[in-house]
Amino acid sequence: MTGSLFIITAASGTGKTSLVKQLIENTQNLTVSVSHTTRQPRPGEVNGQQYHFTSVDEFKKGIAENQFFEYAEVFGNFYGTSAQKVTAQLAQGMDVILEIDWQGALQVKEQLKNSNTTPIMIFILPPSKEALKERLSNRGQDSEDVIQTRLAGAVKEMQQYSNFDYIVINDDFNAAYEELKAIIIANRQTLKKQQSTHGDLINNLITD
Repeated sequence: MTGSLFIITAASGTGKTSLVKQLIENTQNLTVSVSHTTRQPRPGEVNGQQYHFTSVDEFKKGIAENQFFEYAEVFGNFYGTSAQKVTAQLAQGMDVILEIDWQGALQVKEQLKNSNTTPIMIFILPPSKEALKERLSNRGQDSEDVIQTRLAGAVKEMQQYSNFDYIVINDDFNAAYEELKAIIIANRQTLKKQQSTHGDLINNLITD
C-alpha cells in the first residue's frame, strides 16, 4: 500500500512546526520530510533535524539536477524537498507530511495532478493578526522591522488558503492538534485505503 502525502502550510508564527512535531510523536506510520534550506540555523536547530542546512551554490546545483520535489525562495532563502526521499517513503507505505510554504505546496499539487498520488492540502491559520504578531514577537529572535516584514508577508500567504482542502485555526493548540490528527485518521479510513489494507477481510465478509 502506498502512503499518503499531506501538505501542511501556514504563515510564519502560526505554530505549524509545533503542531507537526506533536503529530509525529503521537501518530503511528507518519513522518515529516526534512527540507533543505539555505538560511542560517536558528538557536537550538540541528542540521538534519529541523532542516538540512546547505549553501546557495549546493542548492542551485540540486535544482539543476532535478533533485527537489519542490522548492521555493522565501524571505531571500531557498527551501526544497528531496524528491528521492519522499518517493521512497511513500512507496514503503509511510504517510509523509511536507511542512512547506504555499509556493511549494502549489508546485507539488501541479506536479502530481496527473499521477496516482493526490496530496491532502492543509492550511493552518492564526486566530487573529494580533495573535500572530504576538507570537512572532515572543520568539525574541527578530527585530521589529523583520517582524513587520513577516506580518506583511503573512497576509499574502494567508490569501492562498482557498487552494487547500482543509483549514485549521490554531487558537487553542490542543484543539488544532486534534483537528489535524482527525484529518489524517479519516484519510486512512477511505474506501481505497481500507480495500488495500483489509482487502482479504472485506472479501471474506461479503462472500456467501
